[in-house]
Amino acid sequence: MNTEIWMGRNLSSRVFCLLKLTDFNNTLNELSRLPARRVIRSLFSFLCYNDQTTRWRSITAMGLVVAQLAERDMESARVVMRRLMWSLNDESGGIGWGAPEAMGEIMAHHEGLAKEYAHLLVSYIRQDGNFLEYELLQRGVAWGLGRLAQVRPCLVKDAADHIDRYLRSRDAGVRGLAAWAAGFLGAEEVGSELEGLLHDRSEVLLYMDRKLVVLSVGDLAQQALAALEKKVPGEAITNR
Repeated sequence: MNTEIWMGRNLSSRVFCLLKLTDFNNTLNELSRLPARRVIRSLFSFLCYNDQTTRWRSITAMGLVVAQLAERDMESARVVMRRLMWSLNDESGGIGWGAPEAMGEIMAHHEGLAKEYAHLLVSYIRQDGNFLEYELLQRGVAWGLGRLAQVRPCLVKDAADHIDRYLRSRDAGVRGLAAWAAGFLGAEEVGSELEGLLHDRSEVLLYMDRKLVVLSVGDLAQQALAALEKKVPGEAITNR
């Protein structure tokens, strides 16, 4: 067997085992010491993994590893961002599972990449941009925007003008994650839409503080309204 192929498979197995460790901080430390480009290749394959914990941990790890790569080799990091964007393009032949979330996480970790690509993440929510029709991808866009807005709200402030469509979605996940993001975006213009969701008891799976939690759409709307009332974007439910 080709040595490079064997090493790739071996590393992929190593990455998978690390993602399963109870001590996730140790996982991130270990991943940061492995060859970045090959780790990223492995992480791509786990962005669509069925197990939600593994999938979200791969998103977190992608953010950290790509940001570290950008410090050494910005162009290679741009290649990763372009690959994520390409996966969301109809011409790619794929679905783009996990791509918006990974983009948001990467940009939350690296200011340089955020300045270059934040407007593209916003474009996925714009009807006059690269609007994504598939509701499962819309959940990813809402989470990615919220995650980036936690750290760099000024770079995604334009999303506040377009998130109202998500808040009216028939999909509870889209509604809830959009409400969560609205608090970080400082989207005061959607206050009435958020108030209309206060009694929505539909449950939403949310990844925050590196853990998965289940909250209602109403709970998320209430948290966002509280943040908007204080006029301090980012004081809704937090995430590392």
